[in-house]
Amino acid sequence: MIAHPIPPVYDEKSKILILGSFPSVSSREQMFFYGHPQNRFWRVLASVLGREIPVSVEQKKAFLLSSHIALWDVIASCEVEGSADSSIKNAVANDISLILDNADIRMIFVNGKTSEKYYNRYIRDTVGRTAVCLPSTSPANAAWSPERLTEKWRIIGEYI
Repeated sequence: MIAHPIPPVYDEKSKILILGSFPSVSSREQMFFYGHPQNRFWRVLASVLGREIPVSVEQKKAFLLSSHIALWDVIASCEVEGSADSSIKNAVANDISLILDNADIRMIFVNGKTSEKYYNRYIRDTVGRTAVCLPSTSPANAAWSPERLTEKWRIIGEYI
């Protein structure tokens, strides 16, 4: 069983919450979200918001907070082989009420189908809120070009 090592990023000004599934090996090593260089999360978000792509962990945190974005993952602990979402077993959900109780979250988004599956299974009914599923920014989602991802992810701008 691997425990999620990265705390959520949010403050009282956060307007949207984006939830991934569980951090990749690269993210766990860097101790921050979307650490794999091929993951398109930071590029897509920067493009949607018309901002520079953040590079360091400090820049990424500042980018999120200044954009009123809270970021965490659905899963608190699980068994996983490498970074493959398809190998996740025995998942235990994070308690996102910590964020919902301390920020004015207008909308919850999940990054990809795995996040959506576990959100709907373990969190949705507990918090009484549905989440909008956006296409995964993972490099494994090769069917989606950065341009198509950016177009779909533009919806977040309506809430922040």
